[in-house]
Amino acid sequence: MSPTIYTIILSSLATGTIITMTSFHWLMAWIGLELNTLAIIPIISTLHHPRSTEAATKYFLTQAAASAMILFSSMINAWNMGTWDITQMSYAPSNILLLLALALKLGLAPAHFWLPEVLQGSTLSTACIIATWQKLAPMSLIYMTMNNLPSMILLMLGFTSSASGGWSGLNQTQTRKIMAYSSIAHVGWMAMIASIMSNIMIMNLVVYLMMTTALFTSVICSKSKTIKDTATTWTTSRTLAIIMMLTLLWVGGLPPLTGFLPKWLILEELIMQNLGPMATAMAMSALLSLFFYLRLTYTTTLTLPPNTLQMKVKW
Repeated sequence: MSPTIYTIILSSLATGTIITMTSFHWLMAWIGLELNTLAIIPIISTLHHPRSTEAATKYFLTQAAASAMILFSSMINAWNMGTWDITQMSYAPSNILLLLALALKLGLAPAHFWLPEVLQGSTLSTACIIATWQKLAPMSLIYMTMNNLPSMILLMLGFTSSASGGWSGLNQTQTRKIMAYSSIAHVGWMAMIASIMSNIMIMNLVVYLMMTTALFTSVICSKSKTIKDTATTWTTSRTLAIIMMLTLLWVGGLPPLTGFLPKWLILEELIMQNLGPMATAMAMSALLSLFFYLRLTYTTTLTLPPNTLQMKVKW
């Protein structure tokens, strides 16, 4: 792809997200989401490989269906309430439909099955964009409509996402699929706190974006596509291996590190709201994610790959 076309596509991607984040009219928000989807499709299918074409098709179908549901829910609300204002979503059936559409857009369980497949069919840099930038527009819509969204459904979506992201990630060997299931679990934590305290949700989103971008950058530098590949990171750069180890522990949410901070605050807030059993279940599901990140850390820094004494070390 030529640099000019790539620049136009990336600027369209940024414009779509900004339009959605700054609009108060449902039609403008929908236009932003559609622009966002149409801009990322050529980026996913740049490889000209059947797997990337399949990923682009899956992404397009799920995002188009979710956008159509968002437009439909806003039309029902406008028909009943006479307003297209995003913050005035006060008709209950349209709120439920909107929440389900946003869950499909974000990849919240049980509407999460498209995300690992799409990430696996994309390049590592494209997977990074899908896992980070593409979460901004739907999360901003959740933030704006939060007071009207059904909190019980949000709590259930949050818990199922955290649990299924943890369970499914245990059985993976591909780093992109591990990142996809990790993304599902993290977005589940954000959905869990969305209806209770928005400030913590924003903080969790910022920390998640920083962590995921850092991890994807280190994986791209080391060219690690499977867990087995991470074992040879130290031959490329010792510094990279150490940074990758710390980033993995950070994303996993190990207590002394920053990744644990949002989880701690969310658990504290859940207990304050008398949701002790839910907080316990979320803490247990976080251990599943931490386990597969510890496994990745172990292969990256604590094991030596099969080698001979004459093995080339690039540094």
